[in-house]
Amino acid sequence: MAGKKKKNIRNSKIIGVWILLMLIFIAELFFYTWCRVRCVRVGYAITEQTNNHQHLISSQKNLRIELARLKSPERIAKFAKDRLGLLMPDPKQTIFIK
Repeated sequence: MAGKKKKNIRNSKIIGVWILLMLIFIAELFFYTWCRVRCVRVGYAITEQTNNHQHLISSQKNLRIELARLKSPERIAKFAKDRLGLLMPDPKQTIFIK
């Protein structure tokens, strides 16, 4: 009887060690999976922000082109003549200040 109790205790210790090792292994798998999921999410976020950055750069280029077009002297002269009714002054209307 004493031999059976020692075997049972020994078997239960081995089973306990195996259970502990399996729990540690499963915990490591969960941690690894969590890390990979986080890595993929961060990768998607970086890609999204890169696309957003490219879109903003494109918008900035378009706005600079539009600003240059709006600042052109020909456009301003036409706007002054057509909408505001301004004309180039005659030489008689020009006064030089010394």
